[in-house]
Amino acid sequence: MYQSYFKIGWRNLVRTKSHSVINIGGLAVGMTVAMLIGFWIYDELSYDKYHENYNRIGRVIRNGTLNGNTISTTYLPYALGDELKTKYGSNFKHIVMAWPVGTHILSTVDKKLSHTGQFIESGAPEMLTLKMLKGSWKGLKDPHSILLSASLANILFGDDDPMEKMIKIDNAMDVKVTGVYEDLPHNTHFRDADFLAPWELFVTHNQWMLSQGFKNNFLDIYVEIQPAINFETISANIKDAILNNVKDDKAYVDANPQLFLHPMRKWHLESEFTNGVATGGLIQFVWLFGIIGTFVLLLACINFMNLSTARSEKRAKEVGIRKVMGSVRRQLVNQFFTESFMVVSLAFIISICTVSLTLPWFNELAGKQMTMLWMSPFFWIISFCFILVTGVLAGSYPALYLSSFQPVKVLKGVFRAGRFAYIPRKVLVVIQFTVSITLVIGTMIVYQQIQFAKNRPVGYSRDGLIMMQMTSSDFYGKTDVLRDELIKTGVVEEVAESGSPTTAIWSSNGGFNWKGKDPNLQTEFATLSVAPEYGSTVGWQFIAGRDFSRTLSSDSAAFVITEAAAKFMNLENPIGEEVRWEPGWRKGMTFKIIGVIKDMVMISPYEQPMPTVFFLGGPTNWLNIKINPGVSAVSAIPTIEAVFKKIIPSVPFDYKFADQEYNLKFAAEERIGELASVFATLAILISCLGLFGLASFIAEQRTKEIGIRKVVGASIFQLWQMLSKDFVVLVAISCIISIPVAYYFLSDWIKEYDYRTEISWWIFFVSAIGAVVITLLTVSYQAIRAARMNPVNSLRSE
Repeated sequence: MYQSYFKIGWRNLVRTKSHSVINIGGLAVGMTVAMLIGFWIYDELSYDKYHENYNRIGRVIRNGTLNGNTISTTYLPYALGDELKTKYGSNFKHIVMAWPVGTHILSTVDKKLSHTGQFIESGAPEMLTLKMLKGSWKGLKDPHSILLSASLANILFGDDDPMEKMIKIDNAMDVKVTGVYEDLPHNTHFRDADFLAPWELFVTHNQWMLSQGFKNNFLDIYVEIQPAINFETISANIKDAILNNVKDDKAYVDANPQLFLHPMRKWHLESEFTNGVATGGLIQFVWLFGIIGTFVLLLACINFMNLSTARSEKRAKEVGIRKVMGSVRRQLVNQFFTESFMVVSLAFIISICTVSLTLPWFNELAGKQMTMLWMSPFFWIISFCFILVTGVLAGSYPALYLSSFQPVKVLKGVFRAGRFAYIPRKVLVVIQFTVSITLVIGTMIVYQQIQFAKNRPVGYSRDGLIMMQMTSSDFYGKTDVLRDELIKTGVVEEVAESGSPTTAIWSSNGGFNWKGKDPNLQTEFATLSVAPEYGSTVGWQFIAGRDFSRTLSSDSAAFVITEAAAKFMNLENPIGEEVRWEPGWRKGMTFKIIGVIKDMVMISPYEQPMPTVFFLGGPTNWLNIKINPGVSAVSAIPTIEAVFKKIIPSVPFDYKFADQEYNLKFAAEERIGELASVFATLAILISCLGLFGLASFIAEQRTKEIGIRKVVGASIFQLWQMLSKDFVVLVAISCIISIPVAYYFLSDWIKEYDYRTEISWWIFFVSAIGAVVITLLTVSYQAIRAARMNPVNSLRSE
């Protein structure tokens, strides 16, 4: 019986080649999109699952009231680590303090390279269940040890055994290789840690941390909880661990620091907090693309339904004869389902080949490192279920519809589909284009928001500005000489140091007081130590006052503040106003405001700028170099490098362009926009394939009508208009539905950004017109082809 089903199904596929190509092609495209999205979602949901203790690892988060809002941060005080170990240690298997991942200089006998790594306590390798290729998890017990990733070990030592080899970190710390671990996968929080070095060694070379107590926040704390306890219970226990140790300081008490544990399973997808409460994060895009994948597959299934039912009159006699010969409806349903599964299976084979070929391109587009899971039983089980669901989804309506025909009417030749038979097909076409147009509108609004943020005034000039992190103490005492020599070359306009790069804020502090300040107001300003030439290097735009000067000793107690800081302080004329900074970098010192500049967008371009104060004389670890506008970067870099190596030969010449670093802030949104545009394009393609096939069948059904109309004088334009009108009406209905739907969801999405564009009316207009034009182009070929046919051929048998 089933052999007969397959034989008949194959004959039908071969006999109607164009119909089969459209069906299989449409389903293959839909399944390819669904599969790629499935891989992307799987990668997102498996983030950090490389670590075997994934469900018991967490990090400590601190909530605090600042500038009238509750903020959440991972930065914690040094003393908290010992406090957790001493008073709450029974709740944890591991408590690990760490310095955030950063770039460091690694030197061997014959190499000197910059790589990212992390100083972390010795329990980290076991907590993270690193797969050790050499050595063991205990490798960081020695305070002068280092663990290397396999790739970094190969870069530094090639084929030689790296164990027991000596390395110098930042030209200051001598360490011995005690282990090599497998490279961490791309989808893990610790993926940038090319090496791990002992926390104790870092503290030894940064003794200032020991005196910071609970009032300076700068490190991360990771934990692994005991199996018999949950995160919520421990969070309740440790909530006031900081507050209990700062009760003598009103400012800190008013800030109300509270702790909680954030589980590793939520780090990647649920990392956003608003007023101290988790509000989601990338999980919204997992849901979004899951919905898109489902709808794109549904569009392909709708094509199958529409084209199968459109051919109902051609299959009607077959159904009638089968019923007369004794076939029951169940057998006919099985026949049509068999044909459906044959089409879906062929489409799956094409789609899985397409996915394997396009996965490298998709990885680049999505910023992933996904691979085909050929050897995974789970993958094949999911694939089988995928085929099953798609086959049922695509074949259910045609099977039930076609098997319901009455044999008497069919064999008498009086069977006609009836005017109500077209309604389901029209509804399905409307659904197809509603989804496609909504995707197009969404993509355009995403791009509009990105472009709006890119065009935002940033308050400084990124052109020709390069940044270098001063990772070694070898810089100190030489920056003035380096500045003079670089300016002498003529390729550099100015050089200045700063405590943070121009594209980030590394330091913020509270404890600011000024005349007229509300005593209950808790303040947190970004604080940036700079050299006097910093403003001219980055191109500050002054609203009032002046820049710092090397010749004025009084500027050592001066502030230049941003416009946001002036507004927050509610100072109408801030120039000359005094601000006391307690505790501050210089405890209890009074500063005079000498200048107000336009806000510098240093963190997210989508958020309101943080109130910022600039001052002289503090610690700096970045060097900013402004290339002469008359000199190209290509010709300037070799000259800068030569001077750099002459003055500081012990440090690699590693630099970043400020404009490239700033553009990275748009990477996530641009990636989402690019993915959405690809899926929207494919959704339109699938819809048009179905429309093209449907138009060909309708033109074929109305061949005699077209012949009669031509005989009585209808022009080609009139016939084209007649055949295209119904499709244009359906697409117009889709536009009417999709526009308010898209506006509702996109307006909610865009409200998440503080700095956002207004949704423009022209986006909806262009999308609607574009949909109508594409529809006309799709159906016009079939319409004009039918209109140009010789009426003699269609009427000769009448």
